[in-house]
Amino acid sequence: MLTGGPVRIAPDGLRVTTPDIDHERAVVEVAATVENDSVEIRTLDVVAGIRDAAGAVVASDTVKVTVLPGEPATVRRRLYVPEPALWSPESPALYSCEVALRQDGGEVDAEATAFGIRSLRLDPRSGLRVNGATVDLRGACVHHDNGVLGAATHARAEERRVRILKDAGFNALRMAHHPMSRAMLDACDRLGMLVIDEAFDVWTSSKSDFDYSLSFPEWWERDIEAMVAKDVNHPSVICYSIGNEIPETGTPSGAALGRRLAEKVRSLDGTRYVTNGINNLLAVLPDLARASRPTREPDGAGINTLMADAGDMMNLVAASDLVTERTAESYSMPDIAGMNYSDSRYALDRDLFPNRIIVGTETFPTRVDTTWSLVKRHGRVIGDFTWTGWDYLGECGIGRPRYRPSEPGPGLLAPYPHLLAGCGDIDITGHRRPACYYREIVFGLRAAPYIAVQRPEHQGRTWDATPWAWSDAISGWTWPGFEARPVRVEVYSSADEVELLVNGRSLGREPAGGEHRFRAEFDTLYHPGELVAIAYRDGAETGRHVLRTAAGPLRLRAKPDRPVITAAGGDLAYVALALTDAGGTVRASAPGCEPAEALITVASERDDASAPG
Repeated sequence: MLTGGPVRIAPDGLRVTTPDIDHERAVVEVAATVENDSVEIRTLDVVAGIRDAAGAVVASDTVKVTVLPGEPATVRRRLYVPEPALWSPESPALYSCEVALRQDGGEVDAEATAFGIRSLRLDPRSGLRVNGATVDLRGACVHHDNGVLGAATHARAEERRVRILKDAGFNALRMAHHPMSRAMLDACDRLGMLVIDEAFDVWTSSKSDFDYSLSFPEWWERDIEAMVAKDVNHPSVICYSIGNEIPETGTPSGAALGRRLAEKVRSLDGTRYVTNGINNLLAVLPDLARASRPTREPDGAGINTLMADAGDMMNLVAASDLVTERTAESYSMPDIAGMNYSDSRYALDRDLFPNRIIVGTETFPTRVDTTWSLVKRHGRVIGDFTWTGWDYLGECGIGRPRYRPSEPGPGLLAPYPHLLAGCGDIDITGHRRPACYYREIVFGLRAAPYIAVQRPEHQGRTWDATPWAWSDAISGWTWPGFEARPVRVEVYSSADEVELLVNGRSLGREPAGGEHRFRAEFDTLYHPGELVAIAYRDGAETGRHVLRTAAGPLRLRAKPDRPVITAAGGDLAYVALALTDAGGTVRASAPGCEPAEALITVASERDDASAPG
């Protein structure tokens, strides 16, 4: 509930832009919308000030505004910040803008917002530039839920998610497939995470019964207005997405509707770019269906099942002449062509559409080495967003390990009791999975190798999972009951070659690096003790990774991620639980003993909000 007097600054009525920036000064344009619900004309003083991160006032101005009854007035002032500290993912410098309405010496209303001073540029040669420097988007798609907390937004949980993703090497998030919460945007601003904020998962064609398509004709304009009003002061937001895998994008009517949405966004905010995450297979699916005369879809199978059954066919269809023709208009209207699972078009479109700038809005996590090499090779491909950065509730089992013979059930989705998608680089509790360390190596952010061991109970079985599924491997060397039995060890590394030692005995060296998909594999027998991977470049060691067997009695270790929680607003603390031996080695391979996370909340009606919980 918002409360205020008859004369006030409108909700979301304070907007800050930085249209002109150089090293000496930045022009900061402040626009405040003032409403007057009284019955008389009101003339007020509008006091605007800008403070730096230390709280010092670096620019200010005072002007008068006359507001007629029932007729909002917009006050615009250009303030000048000397020697501005620029916001970027590496240095997320923030300022605050404060605007107050005063009359007869008293304050009538006030509003404040954080903002950053930064510039954006975009072209096919240099790609995306932030403050003049090219930035390749190391992106993660993020779903809506916070694990056991559900879909509700908790500021502490959102900040934790952003921090863990940033520490893992990501510099950009795509909110899939709805607008990002204010709390998460605040965290992205503070921590330096770029954002593609997304409006819709459907337009007029439904994907499930009783979905948003029934409300779209009435609500889409108001929902876009609300999203832009929420985002406009956040420096982390660089792009708006008007949709995700919209079936209509391959039709003339869908292209026309997409143009309306894109122009609506531009009319509200011309300082950011527009994209649309198009799945090219879905866009031409009616044409393919007519050509192949398919049988009726099985009962209970939805769009996710259909797309998963297509699997690797997505890239093949994406490069077809049919897709080129059907999607040409839909790709021409946004500033950036968002492509889901269509990296086969990256090189192709260089000649067909030389002015087309591309971002991989969704890509398979198992192919990051390929998609990232395309980002580095083509300046016009500005980034890659894996599906997904963080595991989530729903789309059960699309990334689950699976071996032949396959589990029963329709295509992609796993039968009960699966709850999670299973495709996140980071698991539902916030722990990094082996795929996350592999991605960090591919990004060039980790020099040391990383060891992941395939579960020995599946040794010799044939892998039969989706392209969203990483191998069934964990970073552990404790496998009771499998002594002297075969096991396969994966070593991820950007170095020329890696050596693996089991209890000091070398298994030799194997090539790694980009030419070998940043991985080497070793087949050995499991013997408790120590497993060591050593990376070499030009014959010299560049790093090593060590795993040890957990030995002796186990103990439960609990480690909170913060020392104090308060009673203010339902504060949260996350407590990591692990079974370890006396030396602290985690027994990660024991059934049910992967590191887990407990959640503690504090909510109190006491007035002392600073009291420790």
